[in-house]
Amino acid sequence: MNNLGSLCNSTMKLPSRVLTLRNASVVGFRHSYNTPCDQKLTFKSKASFSFNQNSQFHAYPSPFLAFQGVINNTQKLICLPSSSFGLHSTVSRPYGVPVEASAVETDKNPERLYVENCNNAKPQEDENIVGGEVPGAEYGNSRASLESEIDKEAWSLLRDAVVTYCGFPVGTVASNDPGDKHPLNYDQVFIRDFVPSALAFLLRGEGEIVKNFLLHTLQLQVNTIEYMFNHHLYVTQSTEKTVDCYSPGQGLMPVSFKVRTVPLGDNKFEEVIDPDFGGSAIGRVAPVDSGLWWIILLRAYGKISGDYTLQEREDFQTGIKMILNLCLADGFDMFPSLLVTDGSCMVDRKMGVHGHPLEIQALTYAALRCSREMLTVNECSKNLMTGINNRLSALSFHIREYYWVDLKKTNEIYRYKTEEYSMDATNKFNIYPEQIPPWLIDWIPEDGGYLIGNLQPAHMDFRFFTLGNLWSLISSLATPKQNEAILKLIEAKWDDIVGHMPLKICYPALENEEWRIVTGSDPKNTPWSFHNGGSWPALLWQLTLACIKMGRIELAQKAVGLAEKKLSVDRWPEYYDTPSGKFVGKQSRLYQTWAIAGFLTSRMMLEKPDMASLLFWEEDNELLENCVCALTKGGRKICSRDVAKSQILV
Repeated sequence: MNNLGSLCNSTMKLPSRVLTLRNASVVGFRHSYNTPCDQKLTFKSKASFSFNQNSQFHAYPSPFLAFQGVINNTQKLICLPSSSFGLHSTVSRPYGVPVEASAVETDKNPERLYVENCNNAKPQEDENIVGGEVPGAEYGNSRASLESEIDKEAWSLLRDAVVTYCGFPVGTVASNDPGDKHPLNYDQVFIRDFVPSALAFLLRGEGEIVKNFLLHTLQLQVNTIEYMFNHHLYVTQSTEKTVDCYSPGQGLMPVSFKVRTVPLGDNKFEEVIDPDFGGSAIGRVAPVDSGLWWIILLRAYGKISGDYTLQEREDFQTGIKMILNLCLADGFDMFPSLLVTDGSCMVDRKMGVHGHPLEIQALTYAALRCSREMLTVNECSKNLMTGINNRLSALSFHIREYYWVDLKKTNEIYRYKTEEYSMDATNKFNIYPEQIPPWLIDWIPEDGGYLIGNLQPAHMDFRFFTLGNLWSLISSLATPKQNEAILKLIEAKWDDIVGHMPLKICYPALENEEWRIVTGSDPKNTPWSFHNGGSWPALLWQLTLACIKMGRIELAQKAVGLAEKKLSVDRWPEYYDTPSGKFVGKQSRLYQTWAIAGFLTSRMMLEKPDMASLLFWEEDNELLENCVCALTKGGRKICSRDVAKSQILV
């Protein structure tokens, strides 16, 4: 089948997770688009496709659209170009097993991606095939002899968790617990979970696994190929990215993927990458944070490895833009914060974080700052860059002004007038003072403060969410003064937030009737367990990064020391229970990969703080220089940008 017409008319049954043609009319010849970014894109392979507005549409099988690995009766792995349009997925095998495999490579044109036949792939001469020569390798080799026993154990466990596809490393499983008979989706590679693993490998000078992960997850992105069609290239869509016949928006990254082996017949098997976009997740919630973490990791890869060619490639530039289009899309909301449903981030079960949770806002801000650095500025991207700058400026003011609480701000809320109808209202969100929880007044230290967990009309969630506050500090979403106050609060409330094991995911826990109403009586999120006040070692590396930024290395060392005493002995649990984090979680998986990787990353950051400094941002005064909102013409007495800028100097 050499052309689109014969493919559309074919009765050949495609594998269930192949990206399929939506319908003949869509694939048909709907290509009369006018855009300043018209271009012709060609992918190098034995078969390719090309399309521009002045030519007929030609479609040929391309490995860009599908990667397959076939295992014959001798279990010899061969990767073949797909004869059908789509993207496959694969399953893991013990890491380090020699196997002839297909390499993901690029030709001289970095915009092209193809897969060589496994038999032609260059063999791995080094037994450590996670790595490759990248800047930082010298540091990784020099520290090998200085590793403690717990470091050696952690590295061994991390390497055992590596997932390979066509013999090449593409990620790490969420948990590698040999005693877990029902892993659910813990045997998959999660985008958010892989970030600390990626940083650990990068800081050790082993960048190949991170590069492969970024390449393959980009190809899993929802409707990447449809975006190409809109630029006169090609369109296709997977039937597996839907729930009840409804598909998510373009640009969504999967929450996870699994490498599977499926039979083909004749004693042959096919290796496929099977992504989950939330359609199989508990609650069927789309992973809003996956794309944000992906952008953050892409920047980190360039910063640490020194390899910026990946983020400069056309397909990666397109992937970034598609994620940003989701984040910056116009809607009904009056606020610059991103509106999401419950369970769309690390807190992926019902915990009352629907609306505008701090975690999503902080990650969005970080991803926007990453994109601002990585996007190539040209006629196609200048409007997007303007949108990024506007959102960064508006979001920073919104979070700094309305999410911040300390004793002074709490007293202001306590005296709020309600039902104000005015452009100059003080209580803009109509917050009722009775919402202030009794525990809060005595909990906030005199010189500390934090950003609340959520803000909506007539509702403030006063819980302290650790990840959101740490990333607000790391990305400079909060002001310098607020950053200092956040760390002071963590230090003053060490027993509550750190306790026996860093760190509490949130404080305090929902209890009694509030727990029953908010969580729906979730048996996994009982008080002081899992997402409801559980202690997560995976948060350790983010505390370490925040402490390094603020010059409080001793605080990070104290937290790492606590983790070192227990993690190995307790077999690297996913989370801990009780108010002080004393017990291993009642449903906690053991040998949790991001707990292992978070510990290793923290250790290496403390040993090499100059490398860690590549991962955080300082205040960007340029974002506060110019007012683009024109609020001064609409009756407001104070411009948002002026207020935000003035807070920096306080």
